[in-house]
Amino acid sequence: MSLAENLAQVQRAMPARAAITLLAVSKRVPASVLREAHALGLRHFGENYLQEALEKQAALQDLESICWHFIGQIQRNKTGEIARQFDWVESVDRTLIAQRLNAARQGATTKLNVLIEVAISAEDSKGGCPPEALGELADNIQALEHLRLRGLMALVHPDQHQARSNFAQMQSLFHMLQNTGKYPDLDTLSMGTSEDYIQALAHGATEVRLGTILFGSRHQERS
Repeated sequence: MSLAENLAQVQRAMPARAAITLLAVSKRVPASVLREAHALGLRHFGENYLQEALEKQAALQDLESICWHFIGQIQRNKTGEIARQFDWVESVDRTLIAQRLNAARQGATTKLNVLIEVAISAEDSKGGCPPEALGELADNIQALEHLRLRGLMALVHPDQHQARSNFAQMQSLFHMLQNTGKYPDLDTLSMGTSEDYIQALAHGATEVRLGTILFGSRHQERS
């Protein structure tokens, strides 16, 4: 099917409630295809690799209201460009990275929106902050003047049963932080991919990260 048909199918499956962000995972997707996606109404694009993202940003700088999310693992020597070139960073998992992003964001007219990546699946292959360290990291980010803590992100276990448990845990952690009243901008729970976004939405996700279901498997491994 075409991108337009894929997007329409996803939109039909979305629940009838407001404030759900569809983040198009666009790694290895050409800028020309992203231009088509933008024309269809998509505004949020998630990139894993800095150099690839910079090239697309340059090619698409004429597009209005485009919002770039960095969703890959963050290397310390690349925090400067990430902080300056993106609107959101969704993979903050330790204080040092947050501090480096904050320092690099100085001089910008807006704060950098950040999500804490939570290691909810306990898989060695996936990064993230341990759930027991979440409160401390959230406090540290909240104290940084050039960052805006917006919420949590997680990649759940591929096993369906464990994934359901992971989604429920993330929803609980998100509500726990909200209920403290310490993080006034906390409004984003990012979880769910092409394989499990319906389940994620049922557990309160406000953002889903979709790649394969939109752009096709030839561009993505799993997104």
